[in-house]
Amino acid sequence: MIERYTRPRMGRIWSEEYKFQKWLEIEILACEARAQLGEIPPEAVERIKRKAKFQLERIQELERITHHDVVAFLTAVGESLGEDARYLHLGMTSYDVLDTALSLRLKEAADLIIQGLKKLQEVLREKAQLYKNTVIIGRTHGIHAEPTTFGLKLALWYEECRRNQDRIQRIKELISYGKISGAVGTFATVPPSVEEYVCQKLGLLPAPISSQIISRDRHAEYLTSLAIVAGSLEKFATEIRNLQRTEILEMEEPFARGQKGSSAMPHKRNPIVCEQICGLARLVRAYAMAALENISLWHERDLTHSSVERVILPDSTILVDYILHRFMEVVRGLMVYPENMRFNLEKTGGLIFSQRVLLALMEKGLPRDQAYQLVQRNALAAWENKCDFRDLLRQDTEVGQYLNPQELEACFDLDYYLKYVEFIFSRVFH
Repeated sequence: MIERYTRPRMGRIWSEEYKFQKWLEIEILACEARAQLGEIPPEAVERIKRKAKFQLERIQELERITHHDVVAFLTAVGESLGEDARYLHLGMTSYDVLDTALSLRLKEAADLIIQGLKKLQEVLREKAQLYKNTVIIGRTHGIHAEPTTFGLKLALWYEECRRNQDRIQRIKELISYGKISGAVGTFATVPPSVEEYVCQKLGLLPAPISSQIISRDRHAEYLTSLAIVAGSLEKFATEIRNLQRTEILEMEEPFARGQKGSSAMPHKRNPIVCEQICGLARLVRAYAMAALENISLWHERDLTHSSVERVILPDSTILVDYILHRFMEVVRGLMVYPENMRFNLEKTGGLIFSQRVLLALMEKGLPRDQAYQLVQRNALAAWENKCDFRDLLRQDTEVGQYLNPQELEACFDLDYYLKYVEFIFSRVFH
């Protein structure tokens, strides 16, 4: 499934080739900063900028020997520079390059996810307007509650996506910090001006303080925010899965021509995309937990976070980008059945209007407990005997003492539940 993912921009961010390109960019900028301090001849910097290159295969060959990716990278690039290679990585530690490049890549990944969230909001807004007044039963605890509209469901999703966009924007800013402060963050071997120059050129801010690495609380918040996005998408997909159940069938995710739902049962049309989204959201949550555990390291750093991040950072961003776009496809092609919504709305024989009757009786002066018992008595009888709730209320002489036939009928007016739909839409889509 992921192998068929056709969003190359996110995959490119996490490619080895792109990573080493960013490393080289940082090394060259550090040389430029050193030249401004008079520590590297300007002509050497120009030669480095002109000649520096690497071959991915050569780096991998060297890493098999050195067991150190940065040393292998520097050696491979150094082979293209000759004597000028001595100016690379001057006074720097590996994570000056790794963490600064990682921040760049996470920043770019956040941009792609923000773009995806914006596009999803556009689709949800369009669908919400289309189904603004399409009545559907609201359910709490899986049980019929009171009428709402399908447009309001979609508007709720839209607003949640907007909050998620704000979250990703915040974590983009939180992660946009670089670090070039030396082996334990003291700047003893690389002056702060080098860090400031490199970060400014890259569109990052210098971390106010760092150890050998940028503190991992930033990365943990990044991944927990991605987990929230995935959680929202799982929530939306779960709703569609539930409403696609045979006994409900108020909507279905798209089913392509030639698609098969089951090897054994030709009638099956399963919500497989929504199920995939729900499954992959579990992975993103698990990765967030690993990121939280990466916060605690020994002293100025250890290596326990490194191997974990090689998996959780690319996977989390790619997965969230993937399920965002998959869910967008579902919403665009969603098959909606208003006639089934109406059928299900009427399935309880009017029980969903019980609160309206309760409030009407209270308006006539009945204490709440007395009014509640009166309504509940009829509601339970209607449910147990499969009778029409309104008919039972009409026959109840005690109810008739307080509500005349017109007042009782008014309690079953569906439009009552739609009177603030426009108001809610104006608040959401302002």
